[in-house]
Amino acid sequence: MAQFYCDLRQTGRALPHFWEHCLGSGHARLSLRADWQAQLSRCRAELGVQQVRFHGLLDDGMGTLICQNNQLLYSFFNADQSYDYILSLGMKPLVELSFMPSAISSGSQTVMHYAANVTPPADYGQWGALIEKLARHWIARYGQEEVRSWLMEVWNEPNMASFWPAGQEAYFELYRYTSLALKGVDAQVQVGGPVSAACAWIPEFLAYCSEKRLPVDFVSTHTYPTDAVGSPGQDTRTQLAHGRRSLLRERTQNARRDAGDLPLYFTEWSSSSNVKDPLHDESFAAAFIVKTLLENCGLVEGYSYWAFSDIFDENFFPSEPFSGGFGLLTLHSIAKPSYRAYQILHHIGEELLLTDGLHPTVDAWAVRDADALTLIFTNFALPEHAIRAEPVRMAIAHCAPPSGATIQRIDADHVNPKRLWQELGSPRYLDAWQVALLDAASVCAPKPLSYRYQEQTLELECVLPPQAVAAITVSWESGRPYAIA
Repeated sequence: MAQFYCDLRQTGRALPHFWEHCLGSGHARLSLRADWQAQLSRCRAELGVQQVRFHGLLDDGMGTLICQNNQLLYSFFNADQSYDYILSLGMKPLVELSFMPSAISSGSQTVMHYAANVTPPADYGQWGALIEKLARHWIARYGQEEVRSWLMEVWNEPNMASFWPAGQEAYFELYRYTSLALKGVDAQVQVGGPVSAACAWIPEFLAYCSEKRLPVDFVSTHTYPTDAVGSPGQDTRTQLAHGRRSLLRERTQNARRDAGDLPLYFTEWSSSSNVKDPLHDESFAAAFIVKTLLENCGLVEGYSYWAFSDIFDENFFPSEPFSGGFGLLTLHSIAKPSYRAYQILHHIGEELLLTDGLHPTVDAWAVRDADALTLIFTNFALPEHAIRAEPVRMAIAHCAPPSGATIQRIDADHVNPKRLWQELGSPRYLDAWQVALLDAASVCAPKPLSYRYQEQTLELECVLPPQAVAAITVSWESGRPYAIA
């Protein structure tokens, strides 16, 4: 049995909801779709997400900069349509300044299904002029104070040859022109980088900025547990099997050290970097998300999951309801276990209490707010690592008699629309009746949970299947203290 203990007399530590800072999406042009917009609105309402980030704002597909009759023509209309909608939700864009408009590019190398140009500008001055015009346009349209609140990243994963074949020195030059162009418009606009894969280039980037006296307001980077794990060509499960349970916490700690006193944002992360990973659609992802986020408390200002929707076209546009995509929501807006994990975390408090107890696969957290205590458990292991169903007991000391307790579960038998889809014969295209059935299977409803209370100690028990999340909410009558001095 996994046994844990928590004393309510303690003063906890702050638990800001840094995971709500931002969620990712694939491509700027998708933000013009009605279904993408509806899903983002849902994430705003149900998950509390504050910002959204996507690639390719400057791509040819957005029409931002074209060359006609040997003249450069700027058009920010599509970018405006995207940002207007985001702001209408009470959200903000996390601006990724990418990719290269072909009109000013130095080459024709592209990446991803939508053929994003990844070459440096033929003339860095033309790139700087584009950034300056864009910044001035945003301030004129949205106001100086609003634009100052945005984070502006320069490019995406330039340490990956597929995204930036020109190398580190050329990226630093791109950052120099970009940051100076932005600050030339408004010194309080926020700009940062290196937006690297696998937490790379942070020390070198900051050293360059220091040497050249360039502005840098924050550090951003990306991490996936499949980064540099296993061997090239291995399938995702085998790669994950070579990892460690808390690998992302280790990497976050290292990035926090490298970033120094600057704000640190992870603007991409997930349970794997594979866009067709079946585990993305299963309770494995939910347990991974909860464990990773709660372990990273105090290390980051933002931790942006990639991505909020399977409306996603980097490698292809899927048609199957459960294709292993990155999204928290399927194409049909069916909530995956990962979405419900975020929904549970949205409703917890902001005071994290110390819990005692250790177990090889089960972890426990206690989070307090004004009139409730949420106990969160995960039973998580990487593929091919030992895991089994585990009885769990939590003892809560020095509390008043509770008025009730409920439990929400995410596991193979709870919040598993993928399994129902498979039982329906794995239809590639869904009708309205099937969507309604799958929606119902994705609900994460609280159920009453029995408990024992004696001599100011509350004991709760449950059984956690493998790759599971359980959230127990203990409540007290309004105005009645539940911590006894």
